[in-house]
Amino acid sequence: MNSAGSKSLFKVSVPGKWILAGEHAVLRGHDALVFPLGAKYLNLEYFETADELDLVLDGDNKFDLDLIVWSVLEKAFKLLNLKRQNIHGKILLKSQIAFGGGMGASATLCVALTEWLAFLGHLPVDQKFEFARQLENLFHGESSGVDVAVTLMNKPLIFNRHKGFSDLAVRHLVPLYLSYSGQRGVTKDCVDQVKNLFVTDPIKAESIDQLMKNSVDTFKKLLSENSDLEAWSKALQESNRCFEQWGLVPEQVKQHQKVLLEAGALAVKLTGSGGGGYVLSLWSQPPPTDLPFEMIACFR
Repeated sequence: MNSAGSKSLFKVSVPGKWILAGEHAVLRGHDALVFPLGAKYLNLEYFETADELDLVLDGDNKFDLDLIVWSVLEKAFKLLNLKRQNIHGKILLKSQIAFGGGMGASATLCVALTEWLAFLGHLPVDQKFEFARQLENLFHGESSGVDVAVTLMNKPLIFNRHKGFSDLAVRHLVPLYLSYSGQRGVTKDCVDQVKNLFVTDPIKAESIDQLMKNSVDTFKKLLSENSDLEAWSKALQESNRCFEQWGLVPEQVKQHQKVLLEAGALAVKLTGSGGGGYVLSLWSQPPPTDLPFEMIACFR
């Protein structure tokens, strides 16, 4: 799709993301290990016109975008003290990333719009991360910023909401794949559920955070010095137990995980906020081609 007769002024492609470990605990100051997902992305292209700002949505997820994109834009304009009627041109948005899947759909949208506003000169480059994080609060209630960071930087990161983010050393890769469980997760609901556990059972809540922290520490070592599949399998199982103890693995996700394990996966875990979305799976060889859902390689 293009805008006939209009000049393209700006274009950006923002990758999706997947989290290896650190979900939820990252909100309380623990590290998270996060990777860009180049196989799935959101594209934004901006065209020059004399008309008031217009949006054209394309792709499989255009209906999801249609429900929220203007809310994000209005918040962006409010934060920058801009008036919508003073912004001209046409934006074409096309996303391959389903909302509620844990692949950073909201972050890709917030980052793409942030990059566009920076291109227009309304936002200094050094403020892009915090601005996009504030936009993402619309979706998460409280965004840690982990999704925004990795989609903005487009490289593996160690993310800590208090210390910032740094490059993640990756020397050993293993066959990891993502597959959609068939059930959407709602990030804000999942975040609230985990937070509530700190009210009702703080000892249990702290112990789960510690389990996730231990998992992150293990993965750091595996990525830098060890590619042993058995060790990877144990670490994945450990981090998936956190989701189970948080109560964020619904029955449909359990059945999806069972299908993966019966097909030969060595271990599985949820990725993202939980409650549905995508499942991460570890394999000793490429997964069967006859599985009833798409298998997305984490590393190209």
